[in-house]
Amino acid sequence: MGNADGVFPGTEFARRVPVPPPRPFLDTFRANLKETFFPDDPLRQFRNERGPRRVILGLKYFLPILEWAPSYSFGLFKSDLIAGITIASLAIPQGISYAKLANLPPILGLYSSFVPPLVYAMMGSSRDLAVGTVAVASLLIGSMLGNEVSPTKDPALYLHLAFTATFFAGLFQAALGLLRLGFIVDFLSHATIVGFMGGAATVVCLQQLKGMLGLQHFTTATDLVSVVKSVFSQVHQWRWESAVLGCCFLFFLLLTRFFSKRRPKFFWVSAAAPLTSVILGSVLVYLTHAENHGVQVIGYLKKGLNPPSATSLTFMPPYIMVALKTGIVTGVIALAEGIAVGRSFAMFKNYHIDGNKEMIAIGTMNMVGSLTSCYLTTGPFSRSAVNYNAGCKTAMSNVVMAIAVMITLLFLTPLFHYTPLVVLSAIIIAAMLGLIDYEAAIHLWHVDKVDFCVCLGAYLGVVFVSVEIGLVIAVFISILRVLLFVARPRTTVLGNIPNSMAYRRVDQYPVAQSVPGVLILRIDGPIYFANASYLRERISRWIEEENESSKGETSLQYLILDMGAVGSIDTSGISLLEEVKKIIDRSCSIKLVLANPGSEVMKKLSSSKILEAIGHEWIFLTVADAVAACNFMLHTCKPSDTTSCENVV
Repeated sequence: MGNADGVFPGTEFARRVPVPPPRPFLDTFRANLKETFFPDDPLRQFRNERGPRRVILGLKYFLPILEWAPSYSFGLFKSDLIAGITIASLAIPQGISYAKLANLPPILGLYSSFVPPLVYAMMGSSRDLAVGTVAVASLLIGSMLGNEVSPTKDPALYLHLAFTATFFAGLFQAALGLLRLGFIVDFLSHATIVGFMGGAATVVCLQQLKGMLGLQHFTTATDLVSVVKSVFSQVHQWRWESAVLGCCFLFFLLLTRFFSKRRPKFFWVSAAAPLTSVILGSVLVYLTHAENHGVQVIGYLKKGLNPPSATSLTFMPPYIMVALKTGIVTGVIALAEGIAVGRSFAMFKNYHIDGNKEMIAIGTMNMVGSLTSCYLTTGPFSRSAVNYNAGCKTAMSNVVMAIAVMITLLFLTPLFHYTPLVVLSAIIIAAMLGLIDYEAAIHLWHVDKVDFCVCLGAYLGVVFVSVEIGLVIAVFISILRVLLFVARPRTTVLGNIPNSMAYRRVDQYPVAQSVPGVLILRIDGPIYFANASYLRERISRWIEEENESSKGETSLQYLILDMGAVGSIDTSGISLLEEVKKIIDRSCSIKLVLANPGSEVMKKLSSSKILEAIGHEWIFLTVADAVAACNFMLHTCKPSDTTSCENVV
């Protein structure tokens, strides 16, 4: 047991655990509310400031451009100009491709790369996030809306629902930020996102077989079985011209990506490859008249900037619920991707972004976008990575990209008439292959098998059922794991490290020695209604096992509960302690001892009768103090003199 007896004489156990002084309910409630929803204390900068200064700081908080624009220099602009032009070369072909993936007119992909980046440049706190459409959200919109409304039979209604879903997504995102509810997005764990993104990327690649093979008709389902059936049921309609053209451009895109990864200085090669493919494909189709030989092309694209779409929003039943559901689901996915990407690049450059502020910025740009003929946008990883590698310094790179897209909308859209759809399919496949992060999945398997199961469940759900069901499965497994963590807190036996006052887990430290006559249990988690019953059964089992193992030796006399990791306790938890005390008093004559309870726990114990039942003299600051007191009782006091010894302790 070490030298505890010598360090803590039986007549001195002065290090008691105090009961915190009572605080008014409103003060406690306000403090808990602040800790839950305002951990970063966003109002700190407004303290001790006068009215006009507060207004200026408030504007800078919601419009970060006011903070960095006054000190913006020509040197910074040169870097942002290069980055903006570079990401524009990627945004234009990707925007057209992803709009087709969402079953929307291709021009909407360009619209969505014009207005939202301008809004984000004013409100976003990330210097590296490049705003635009993303494949996964596009697929979700096409899948969820397509189940209710046909994009071919009723394109006008489908378009209106896409705008409405985008509006609801933006509203939901901004509301999460304003209400400081960003932690909801955290339920999409890293394992969930890896599996979901990998599954969605697989589904997107399978969907592109329609364009790669030049098929006119294709299934609207996204699961693997339906896609394979649709492909092989139309073998006689496969167009070898499209297949050859698509494979050639896909090989070109993958080759440029491989080259850029091997030589990071030439990142612009892979960034410019999609636009190069579009130009080469268009020229090839125009010169060979390939559209007359089964190669499908984009066709006419209307010139001009975004037309207003406020009157296109649909809030009437029965379609409002479809738009609302689609908006919330796609909004969460887009938000999770945008914030994760923004935080990743902020970490590389050693600056901080405010997650809730980002939610407000992304939500606002989507609401504004829904009113200007845009559909859902966020900060995709591929585009942001190009922006980062291109040397962007501020969000001005988004403005440069938007200007480049504006010039394209005003003057260059006729040039996309002959762009083959198979090239767009190749661009999408090349982009999606980068989202299948098998290295992360292998890492999950080596580090945490449960996380790997979450990842695998999300992937299989998306690939074999549907994107929506896969997302539900992933979130369900993640939430189930959280519930298991809190409903089944770990309880472990502690032992003494020889020649020290430290008490550690005996399963982790084989040298840790148990204390004769004393059972020390550590509870790793809050004690409340969801786990009280489990803890009662688990503690009873530990006592039974200890009694069985100590036959013929010193019988179990004391149960010490290390409460250091118990952050809170409710009435069910207090009832648990009462029941445990009654059980061990009645059947085993074992004394209950508490060590290191926190302030919140002590408040609850003091407010109930359990503190009197246990006895304040049996609540200690450390496990070592508790063991010393128990040893004093075991080795000094006779069984008939227990009461007088307790008075000494």
